[in-house]
Amino acid sequence: MAGAGALQPSEKVLLVEGQDDKHVIRHLCARHHPMPTFDVVDKGGIGNLLLSIGPEIKASGRKVVGIALDANDDLAPRWDAVVGRLRQANIESPNSPYRSGTIIPGKPQVGIWLMPNNQLPGELEDFVETMIPEGDPVWPMSKRYIDAIPDADRKFAAGKILRAKLYAWLATREAPNRMGLAIGAGDLRADNELSSAFVDWIRRLFR
Repeated sequence: MAGAGALQPSEKVLLVEGQDDKHVIRHLCARHHPMPTFDVVDKGGIGNLLLSIGPEIKASGRKVVGIALDANDDLAPRWDAVVGRLRQANIESPNSPYRSGTIIPGKPQVGIWLMPNNQLPGELEDFVETMIPEGDPVWPMSKRYIDAIPDADRKFAAGKILRAKLYAWLATREAPNRMGLAIGAGDLRADNELSSAFVDWIRRLFR
């Protein structure tokens, strides 16, 4: 696998922001056989991902380019940032993302998924939160544990509270692991509505 930021010599690639995105997507797809073949490329951050869109689209032999990234605090500016890069590569995009994941036919075909669900602000952790089994008794306790930590003792960034809560929950599993491995272990559901919609987008994009 090429390093972060490097062009991937594959016909079909999915560009992601970081290692957590890559691992979650790989393990999620592994739970949904059969799946089309494509490479997941960690671009090492949102800045590198946006800069790579044009070169990845223009890469020799490229047939499909998928882009999965966080919407963060405001979906519209993040969408505009991606669309601007596509426009520079002579690819016209819809004015807003499709709820089921955007796919733009062409050569190459381009797909866009804004975490968590193409409609709301958020990030990978918001997507993964929906995979916690409904009624799980430990999840409310994990949230209360993090909420109870005084601000002065919080070593995580203010915008990463959900991430802290998820890792507190993961720490209670039989084999505590990262989010992706928790999918593989069956601790996180791979068949809930949102993850199934994401997998459907992957299948339609890379078929």
